[in-house]
Amino acid sequence: MEKKVVNRALVSVVIVALLAVIGWLGFSLKQEKQTNQDMQQLAELDKQEMEKEYQNFALQYNEMKTYIKNDSIIAELTREQEHTQKLLEELKRTHASDAAEITRLKKELATVRAVLRSYVIQIDSLNRLNQDLMTENDRVRSALEQSNQQNQTLTTEKASLSEKVAIAAQLDATNISLTPLKKNGKVAKKMKDAKSLGVSFVITKNVTASNGTRIVYVRVMTPEGEVLNGGGTFEYSGKQMAWSMKKSIEYTGEETALTLYWTVNEYLGGGQYNVSIFCDGQAIGSRNFTFEK
Repeated sequence: MEKKVVNRALVSVVIVALLAVIGWLGFSLKQEKQTNQDMQQLAELDKQEMEKEYQNFALQYNEMKTYIKNDSIIAELTREQEHTQKLLEELKRTHASDAAEITRLKKELATVRAVLRSYVIQIDSLNRLNQDLMTENDRVRSALEQSNQQNQTLTTEKASLSEKVAIAAQLDATNISLTPLKKNGKVAKKMKDAKSLGVSFVITKNVTASNGTRIVYVRVMTPEGEVLNGGGTFEYSGKQMAWSMKKSIEYTGEETALTLYWTVNEYLGGGQYNVSIFCDGQAIGSRNFTFEK
């Protein structure tokens, strides 16, 4: 009789333990599902922004051809427009979760932006030369006719080039690195030994960008999909995003190297980390890093 009582007690303990394990597993699966959903939403948002940029670039090439009379330049613009359209179609067929393909198309996007920027500068130079020739011809006409025509030409040029110059002026961040550091400043081989994180990158030279004060935001996401919070947010694509680090710089149009640090105040495990860089309301660079535990 006493043995049966003991057996019943053991069965009760086992059942309670099993129920606790099942509850814990259910909670963990729910947390993991929410994290995956958040990461997927951010990836979808990033992909949508890339599609918009590709579409804008293709439209800009088409608009530039309407006021260029140089056949060789028109042919070059057509080839670049077709290449941009092809990359856009590849992006539309790519799932937001395909990190490797998204990274490749993001690099292609930076190349397309640089090529478009060079044509904006070239066409602007041609337009200025043409304007000088028109002004010279107009001198034989009446003063009123010359003034009216000159004002109309300048207004048209300003309206057609303003949007293109804004696109060409967008900054790019390259050579992105994420380095875990020990207390003595030496590189930590494992993320768990890190007392601080250093993020280094280079903002490339851009002669079309306006000089002045810029605030650069760095966002570091852990393998669990959490952002290392620096204590504030910034606006990106109509949403408030948490930043990990930020720095105010004086940009002069020249290549600018930056390094920002984040003090580790929590446990960091191994896995894949993502570093994304933002400036002027635009995503200007991103890269993934994998570390040991």
